[in-house]
Amino acid sequence: MMRQYRNPSSQTRRAKLKKRLWTLVIQATLVLKRLLDILVTLVALILLSPLLGIVSLIIKLTDGGPVFYVQTRIGKQGKPFPFPKFRSMVINADKLKDNLLNEADRKGDVTFKMKKDPRVTAIGRFIRRFSIDELPQLWCVLIGDMSIVGPRPPVPREVALYTQEDRRRLEVTPGLTGIWQVSGRSEIGFKQQVELDVLYIESHGFLLDIKLILKTIPAVLTGKGAY
Repeated sequence: MMRQYRNPSSQTRRAKLKKRLWTLVIQATLVLKRLLDILVTLVALILLSPLLGIVSLIIKLTDGGPVFYVQTRIGKQGKPFPFPKFRSMVINADKLKDNLLNEADRKGDVTFKMKKDPRVTAIGRFIRRFSIDELPQLWCVLIGDMSIVGPRPPVPREVALYTQEDRRRLEVTPGLTGIWQVSGRSEIGFKQQVELDVLYIESHGFLLDIKLILKTIPAVLTGKGAY
């Protein structure tokens, strides 16, 4: 047993080797994740292009307003980026939100959720139920601001209310879908969302991403927990 203490340089070399191997594994996982993002996004944009065109036309004909609603969201390491969605609410929805804060379904929660939000249009209710309003974010995935799988990117107002533990959600690239999105979506409270996002951050890998992508399909088709 004393031999290992007589040769500390050998232990140091082994420790450095393990660290390098672990770094290579992490880098390889990230490369595979990025390749998966690009492949899935390109295929989705091609297959869904007719739907994107139809939804754009209906939104424009509804009230003549803009087709897209672009927010500033917070990405990896607190970096802000433009976050597009198909517009599912009336044109002045942001101004009306402050008057609705006291009517949120979960008062005191960091995120604002309201099942019967009066700002949502008729076409908006449909595209929100089946997450069609989120499809423009495929562009964010293609350019690298987002990933297919990861924590959902928050708005600056929410981040300002984050605790230190909550900020762990910002350690990775945000995504279109994740663990809590396939486990109940809007029905899950913020604190549980954070717990599930941290679980993903600590255990994510290529196979887990594949599994979550496959689980997202039935979650979207059933519309469970979406509003």
